[in-house]
Amino acid sequence: MQQKADPRNDDILVWVNGALTHRDEARVSPFDSAVQGGDAVWEGLRVYAGRIFKLERHLERLESSAKALAFAEIPSREAIAAAIRETLAANGMSDGVHIRLTLTRGEKVTSGMDPRLNRKGPTLIVLAEHKAPVYDKGGLTLITSSVRRFPPDALDPNVHHANLIQSILAKIEANAAGADDALMLDRSGFVAETNATHVFCVEKGTVRTPRTVACPEGVTRETVLELCHAHGVPHEETDLSLTAFYRADEVFCSGTMGELAGVTTIDGRTIGDGTVGPWTTRLSQWFSERTASEGTPVV
Repeated sequence: MQQKADPRNDDILVWVNGALTHRDEARVSPFDSAVQGGDAVWEGLRVYAGRIFKLERHLERLESSAKALAFAEIPSREAIAAAIRETLAANGMSDGVHIRLTLTRGEKVTSGMDPRLNRKGPTLIVLAEHKAPVYDKGGLTLITSSVRRFPPDALDPNVHHANLIQSILAKIEANAAGADDALMLDRSGFVAETNATHVFCVEKGTVRTPRTVACPEGVTRETVLELCHAHGVPHEETDLSLTAFYRADEVFCSGTMGELAGVTTIDGRTIGDGTVGPWTTRLSQWFSERTASEGTPVV
């Protein structure tokens, strides 16, 4: 699986600290904390028919992550929402749009890791692109990466930070193996997530997903669990080994970028009967019904 560029994005305008600039000219300073040390937090948002699904929850998580990293300044949720609205309006976007929202600690007066060097900040970037869900709905192939996810005592995954080297290394392994993505384990050998999404398995009608010990608090993941609760589907958050996924009736991934997508092969093993299963299909439909009827108007 490889994303393809959408020609409608060739001339988009990107918001960087209050200025909307053509994508080819949008820049951040070489002294910005994101460049200096990956010192930034981010969110992925999706626009459906003029509304952003769970915008408030995404902004809450962005703020929470910035607080955990001790950002001296954090823009208000209202200010960030206004920047998003202005960016969408300037680009004439209202549906089928993915937004990458990035907040860095800001610019430093000289290079270095010390946050006391940050005298200008923060930097807010709103990148909105025409982008349909990126995953093949016919079934994904995963391999297990050798790269482990950090536990909370190393780098808490519930800080949604922009240091994504682990994910990139795992994706390199997936690419080399001809797989769509890579499963990543925690330090104890339990499944954490993939390099880009949360992951669920279904066995005998029970939907299971890893605890948020070595994976972040996912907004789409939360929505899947809400749907299970609302529709009386047995579900649990628990430690899950690779064996639980190998023998599962169904496996699927969840995330804002790709919504829900079934997995049909893991490490050369066929999952279930090798097709996207009925619970994955049902949950995907319920998810679509929610995104079609809920969200914060932004257009």
